[in-house]
Amino acid sequence: MTAGVAELPIDMKARILLRVQTFSAFSIKNDPYGEHDFGNFTHRGQKYFLEDRLLRRTLRGGLRGPTDPTKTTRALTIMFAEEY
Repeated sequence: MTAGVAELPIDMKARILLRVQTFSAFSIKNDPYGEHDFGNFTHRGQKYFLEDRLLRRTLRGGLRGPTDPTKTTRALTIMFAEEY
């Protein structure tokens, strides 16, 4: 999570994490390629984004498409929409 989300009170972060874990509102509008790698939701009037990326094992630089899992890792970022 970004620094802004990390600074939220623990009970708020718990609710946000639950929303991320149960997120399933993918559609052609927010997921045109069917990759389920980006989403957004609103909680208590605040819009959040979640982004799933494939990164090199060094966590420097992104990768696209399916890759060798011994060379890549996945990173899920939770952020305020304005942090995007």
